[in-house]
Amino acid sequence: MGLVRHPNPPGRGSRPLSPEEKHRATQWYLWMVFLGLLACLGLTAFPACCTTGPQVIPWIVEQIGPDASSPAQAQAALVSHDHSTNGTVTGSPSLSPAFLNQVLRQAHSPAQGSGQALYDLSQHYQIDDAYALAFFKVESQYGTTGIARATRSLGNIRCSGYAHCFDGYRAYSSWEQGAQAWYQLIRNLYVNTWHLTTIAQIIPVYAPASDGNNPAAYLALVEQMTGRWWKGEVQA
Repeated sequence: MGLVRHPNPPGRGSRPLSPEEKHRATQWYLWMVFLGLLACLGLTAFPACCTTGPQVIPWIVEQIGPDASSPAQAQAALVSHDHSTNGTVTGSPSLSPAFLNQVLRQAHSPAQGSGQALYDLSQHYQIDDAYALAFFKVESQYGTTGIARATRSLGNIRCSGYAHCFDGYRAYSSWEQGAQAWYQLIRNLYVNTWHLTTIAQIIPVYAPASDGNNPAAYLALVEQMTGRWWKGEVQA
C-alpha cells in the first residue's frame, strides 16, 4: 500500500479544523516554542561557539609575547626561515633589510645602510643573507677591525690575481662591491663548482686551520649568531 497525498492540506482549503486537528496543531506550536527556548539557552551557555569575528587565542598571545610589539622587533622584521635546513647556505634571504641595517648600526659598522644591498644580492645569488652577515662579523666585526677597514671586503678574500688588492687581500671601492664578491665566491666556487652547500663543509675550506684559523670556533660563532637572529634578536 503506497503513500497517499492528503487531498486537502491544512491551510489551503476552506474546511474548518476538527477538534483532533486543533489539538495536534497546538501540540506542534508548543513543541516549536520549546525548541526555540532550548536554542536561546544554548547561545547563553556557550556564546563563544556562536559568535563571529576575530577570536583571541591565548597560546598565540603567549608565543608573540611583549617583544613582538617592541619597536626593535617591529622594525627589524624577519623573513620566514626554515630551521630544518641544517646549515645549508643556499636559498632565499632569511633576514630583512631593516634587520640587517639594525645589526650593522648596533655594531657601528662602516657598512651601515647596506642592508638592502645585502638582501638584494642574497635574492640574486640565492645565498642566505644571514650567513653573509655572520661571515662579516667573524672576519672583521662588520668592517670595524683588521684589513677590512681598508679593503671594504665582507669576507676578507685573498687577492689571487684580482686587479685591485691591498696587502694580499682584494680591495673594493664600496661595501656593496665587497659583499657582491663574497656572494659570487660562495655561489660560483663553493656551491656550483665544489658542491659545498653547508657551513660545516664550507668553513674548513674558507678558513682552514693551516692558515692560522680555528674552523671549529668559526663554525660555532656563525651558528650562534644566525640562531639568535632567526629568533629576532638584534644583536651584533
